Amino acid sequence: MALSISRRVVRSFGSLSALGFREYPTVADLSGRIAGDNLLHAECFSLSKGGPSFLGFRRFSTTILTPDSNGGAFPSDLLSSKTVLTPERTIGLYEDLVVPVTNFHNEDHGLMVLAGDVFDVPIRKDIIHRVVRWQLAKRQQGTHSTKTISEVSGTGRKPWQQKGLGRARHGSLRGPQFRGGATMHGPKPRSHAFKLNKKVRRLGLKIALSACAAEGKLLVFEDLEVPTHKTKNIVNYVNQMENTKKLLLVDGGPINEKLKLATQNLHYVNVLPSIGLNVYSILQHDTLVMSRDAVNRIVERMHTPISR
Repeated sequence: MALSISRRVVRSFGSLSALGFREYPTVADLSGRIAGDNLLHAECFSLSKGGPSFLGFRRFSTTILTPDSNGGAFPSDLLSSKTVLTPERTIGLYEDLVVPVTNFHNEDHGLMVLAGDVFDVPIRKDIIHRVVRWQLAKRQQGTHSTKTISEVSGTGRKPWQQKGLGRARHGSLRGPQFRGGATMHGPKPRSHAFKLNKKVRRLGLKIALSACAAEGKLLVFEDLEVPTHKTKNIVNYVNQMENTKKLLLVDGGPINEKLKLATQNLHYVNVLPSIGLNVYSILQHDTLVMSRDAVNRIVERMHTPISR
């Protein structure tokens, strides 16, 4: 809770320095001199050998901004019926999260509330495993093919007579036991995809987003606008980030052409629209950057009822 210190207390600190005291006042000394909500701010000083030196002004206030306050409109993005969690929190409580919003220039663009039923769900590795297997199986080409006995080249004549020579009976040299023959029960072009319920697929995406948010690897940008299409802009930004080897940028709508050109030569930076965000891509990157529009579209998609 922010505290306000009266000017009378500050003047008393100045008199102490004039007497030669060089120690800072303790919290216990200040506890009896704390004023109420009507105290606005105090000047901060430091005690040095040459006397009190001016450091600057810092404003402290005990005013709490609530929806019922008359001091201005309450930000609509921060209104929520759920409890907002602190950084030290328990994962999987379906609580709304408040994250700062920046951009590529590290400028402050306020805060954004992330829906708890999308970004704070319990972590389940079995669901992630099922969704990843479904994705990998669905994207398999399935173009592998081998030739059967009717497709390999060769004569159809019987190699030798059935009886009398003491040899094994054969009807064709195109059988799998001969060199250059067919392959029995080999792979043929087919689809490897299998069905996975939409509820499970949707839950897998929520778990992946919740894991990123819990690890502090989810960043929210105001937008993904870049000044030019030069790759060095993205390289410089990634170099400033700590513990980042692969970066995934997610925008709400179609990808900006400048951003596409700036990242196409970087194997460790990938760009996706919000409609293409998936569990496997999130797991392949250690940092996820989403724009405001992308977050809103993902939340809207997760809240849309599943059509039967």
